[in-house]
Amino acid sequence: MTQSTPLLKVDNAGIRFGGLRAVADVNVELFQGELVGLIGPNGAGKTTFFNLLTGVYVPTEGSILLNGEKLHNLAPYRITRKGISRTFQNIRLFGELSVIDNVKVAYHSLAKHSILSSIFRLPSHFSGEKEMDEKAVAFLKIFGLDRYKDEKANNLPYGQQRRLEIARALAANPKLLLLDEPAAGMNPQETKELMNLIALIREKFDLTVLLIEHDMGLVMGVCERIYVLDHGQLIADGTPEEIRNNPKVIEAYLGEEVS
Repeated sequence: MTQSTPLLKVDNAGIRFGGLRAVADVNVELFQGELVGLIGPNGAGKTTFFNLLTGVYVPTEGSILLNGEKLHNLAPYRITRKGISRTFQNIRLFGELSVIDNVKVAYHSLAKHSILSSIFRLPSHFSGEKEMDEKAVAFLKIFGLDRYKDEKANNLPYGQQRRLEIARALAANPKLLLLDEPAAGMNPQETKELMNLIALIREKFDLTVLLIEHDMGLVMGVCERIYVLDHGQLIADGTPEEIRNNPKVIEAYLGEEVS
């Protein structure tokens, strides 16, 4: 990479729950525009690490910086405003809301019109809502979801719900997008389409993407670099080819699957 300063810098970060060190001494650097994977066996600490990045947990050791600014002790919504957005291992949509309203939820945190203008139905409220509708539909078109905009989110097929969750995360205008097992539950065709979609949105939105995934075909196919966690500690990092042939990784996780 040509950048000298990382977008995200994680320096010896970790967290303890009582006497248990769930994540320890993790060092990660992500640069603008990278698409990086985070892999490891079940229980390795991957989602815990995402929770540290997004303010769900506060690190008990080390530091986490976004554009050189510490994220410690910031509420999750403030971290979202700073530029980190995420999806979840288990889909978390507002199932009874329409598809378009699920996307607009993300826009409301960035809305220019005030709560008072909405309460009193002032012109700024209507112009603001119109702008959000237009932006939301534009996002849905990118994901092929615009024809479902008035459907309840719960009524979408599983693969489309995954797409909607990613669209909602992108609507928050992040600098860094965290994807937690986006291919979970997908069939091979859906996974292939998702691989293409992730590459597309990274390029289109000039995003940095950090991806947790168990589907090694997806990880090796789209990621430029990969970090590997095992028992809460980093055991390797490098290119897909380097990770594929790393003995520690093979022993801990990959086995013969990608040999």
